Amino acid sequence: MALGPFTLATHKLLRGVRRRDQNGRALSEGAAMKAVRLHRAGGPEQLVYEDAPKPQLGAGDALIRVRATGITPAELTWAETYRNCDGSERLPAIPGHEVSGVVDSVAQGVNDVSIGDEVYALTSFCRDGAAAEYVAVHAADLAPTPTTLNLVQAAAVPLSALTVWQAFFDHARLAPGQRVLIHGAAGGIGGFAVQIARWHGAYVIGTASAENRDFLLGLGANEVIDYQHVQFEEIVRDMDVVLDTIGGGTRERSWQLLKPGGILVSLPEPIPESEAAAQRKRSKRGVFFIVRPDREQLSQIAKLIDAGAVRPVIAQTVPLAEAREAFERGVAGHTRGKVVLAVEIYERAT
Repeated sequence: MALGPFTLATHKLLRGVRRRDQNGRALSEGAAMKAVRLHRAGGPEQLVYEDAPKPQLGAGDALIRVRATGITPAELTWAETYRNCDGSERLPAIPGHEVSGVVDSVAQGVNDVSIGDEVYALTSFCRDGAAAEYVAVHAADLAPTPTTLNLVQAAAVPLSALTVWQAFFDHARLAPGQRVLIHGAAGGIGGFAVQIARWHGAYVIGTASAENRDFLLGLGANEVIDYQHVQFEEIVRDMDVVLDTIGGGTRERSWQLLKPGGILVSLPEPIPESEAAAQRKRSKRGVFFIVRPDREQLSQIAKLIDAGAVRPVIAQTVPLAEAREAFERGVAGHTRGKVVLAVEIYERAT
C-alpha cells in the first residue's frame, strides 16, 4: 500500500540526522518518535507532525507499536483531548483514540497481553492518543484484532463499533423485531449501526444522501431516506429506537417518530433537560453517553467481523504525516465510513 510522501528516499535523507524538538533541543535516538500533536486547542490547523517523546509506561500499561489509528474529527473539540484524567492541562496533546498495532513492551505485572500480540482498542480519552508511532494503553483495554482484518482495517473499528454496541445494548436494550432509525447512516458510526442492528434482527431505516442508498442497502438497511429531498418525519412512524449522529434540529424532529416507550440516543451532544423532561411525559426516553473502552465487547465485535456479519467501512487511508489534511476532510463531513491514519516506523540511525 502506498503511504504518500514519506518514501524510502525520504527515509534515507533522515537517517543519521540528529532529531530536535520544536525548540531546537536535541532528542536522543530511541527516546523520540514521530507524532501528530496539538500545542493549543483548536481545529485541524493546530495539528503538527513532529518529533515527540516516546510514551512512558504506567502501572497496568502496555506500549503499542502503532500500525494505524482511526480519526474522529470531533475529538479536537473535546475538553478531554487537552486534559489529563486528573483535570490538569495536557499540552501538547496527541489525538487518535482508536488504535491497532503490536504490543512492544508491558509494565511489570501485566499479563493481559504479551509482547508481539496484534491488538486493537479504544484508548482513554484523557491520555495521549495513537496518532503517533507508539502509544501507552491500559493493557486491560486491549483485545486481539479480528483475524479476517489487517491492522489498518482493524483501526477503523473500536470507537465506532463500541459506540454502536453500547448505544443499542447497554442503553436502548435493542430487541429483535424492533424498528430502528439511524441518522447519518453512511458515516463511520452509522455504517456499523446499520450492520449491527440488522444482525440483531431489527428493522433498519437509515437517513443519508441519495448517492449512499445502494451502499446502505448493501450493508443491510431495509429502507434509506434521502434527507436532502425528503423530510423523514413525514414518512417514518412508530420507531422503537432512534440513533442520532447529527444533533440539533435532527434530534428535535425525531421525537415525534418514537412510539411510547421508545428511546432516542443522542451521540453528538447532551439532550437539554427541558426537552428530555417534556418527552418523558409522553413516555419517551432520551439518553446521551460517552463511549468507554471495553475489551470484552471488542472481542464480541471481532467475532461478528470474523463471521462475516459486520465489516468496517474505510473512507480513506492516509499516512500519519498527512493527518492535518485528513482531519480537515473529516471536519468537512459527508465521508462514507472512517478515515484511517497509517503509521510506518522507520529504522533510525544510532
